[in-house]
Amino acid sequence: MTVAFDEMGDAQGAVREPYARLSQWLNQASPELLNTRRSQAEYFFRRIGITFAVYGDADSTERLIPFDIIPRILSAAEWRTLERGLIQRVNALNAFLRDVYGKKECLRAGVVPTDLVYRNPYFRPEMDRFEVPHGVYCHIAGIDIVRVDPHNFYVLEDNARTPSGVSYMLENREVMMRLFPELFVDNRVAPVENYADNLLASLRSVAPSRSAADPTVVLLTPGQYNSAFYEHSFLADKLGVELVEGTDLFVRDEVVYMRTTEGPQRVDVIYRRVDDEFLDPLVFRPDSVLGVPGLMGAYHAGNVTLANAVGTGVADDKAVYSYMPEIVKFYTGEEPILKNVPTWRCRDKDDFAYVLDHLPELVVKEVNGSGGYGMLVGPHATKDQIETFRRRLKHEPDNYIAQPTLALSTCPTFTKSGVAPRHVDLRPFVLSGADKVRIVPGGLTRVAMKEGSLVVNSSQGGGTKDTWVLDA
Repeated sequence: MTVAFDEMGDAQGAVREPYARLSQWLNQASPELLNTRRSQAEYFFRRIGITFAVYGDADSTERLIPFDIIPRILSAAEWRTLERGLIQRVNALNAFLRDVYGKKECLRAGVVPTDLVYRNPYFRPEMDRFEVPHGVYCHIAGIDIVRVDPHNFYVLEDNARTPSGVSYMLENREVMMRLFPELFVDNRVAPVENYADNLLASLRSVAPSRSAADPTVVLLTPGQYNSAFYEHSFLADKLGVELVEGTDLFVRDEVVYMRTTEGPQRVDVIYRRVDDEFLDPLVFRPDSVLGVPGLMGAYHAGNVTLANAVGTGVADDKAVYSYMPEIVKFYTGEEPILKNVPTWRCRDKDDFAYVLDHLPELVVKEVNGSGGYGMLVGPHATKDQIETFRRRLKHEPDNYIAQPTLALSTCPTFTKSGVAPRHVDLRPFVLSGADKVRIVPGGLTRVAMKEGSLVVNSSQGGGTKDTWVLDA
């Protein structure tokens, strides 16, 4: 069995340079101190009210995401490589989306199979030949990164619709600075606090050309019963913009207005956390009460920007993901800086045969799945689970991809039994504006709190860590 790369140090006790000062601190910190700090962190999060709910959970009460008080650390050099790769990848994603809804050159060239786009449930024919403001489709991207050794980072997933989790990145940092000010004195940690400023600058930069010099931005939420509502309200507050629901907006003469106590106010940019099919009952689901009648008409008239654009989901499909190396080369003319995890497409006959023969060794995922649901982790599954999944796979092979079970890197984590390694991933948030791409150093580190588990999703019991990028 492959031994996972530990980001702090090896089995012989050698500590990697980024972790040198943290390791010294951990060696001196008593279990009582760490326990106290963990309890204080939980108290802060409860007081802040940063919780989430899991749809369909029998216990539907709001929960805290477990927070680990030991930070994950990246060197400045490691971050520079990640940053270059992230910018390259998100530029390619935006080029792909412009092309798919525009000239369709990648389809004619056979870079991506045509049926994979047109049969994709997130492909929106309503966006065909429509030029979005400033050509930006994916304004906010969450790119999930995993590490397997000292040198290689892999992209596990592209989240191009409504990526969540940035509130945890910001709150994690704030809590850490309260609890461990001495660590920030000893380590030059790059700030993440300017994320809201970067996001607002990006959103304002993509306002329609006919907007006023100071465009009005709002954040559209499905409402307080949405599992990510805390993040919606948190971000609206940080951005200094209005948090609105569909009933707070209306369309008149193909212009979007917000109802205010002082009368209607024109809206130029909508950072929407409402899924495509609920945005406009006149175009998508007629039973939707979350959207705004006529919104797509205003969008097509060029009077409002939607971030992210309608139809971006076609780019974060896991089957399309498997073509990202070719997509990056096609649109940038460069080799991908960040590699894909090797992927078998079950829609391909030879790949499907291989997957069926190696199910106990592989991770199999639904192409449109998320949150750790609808997947099989072969090495951790029982024989019955594998056979049940095999039948499901044979019934609908086009709906699945498979990947090897990577030995995800581990980071020191404070558990009930003390400091121990746990597997992690990283979700940096990439902001694309009309002027440039912005990324705060770091992102949201998610950690599998259970020993040996590779599933980091909060809905499956995973937790989070603060992510430190050390200034050079």
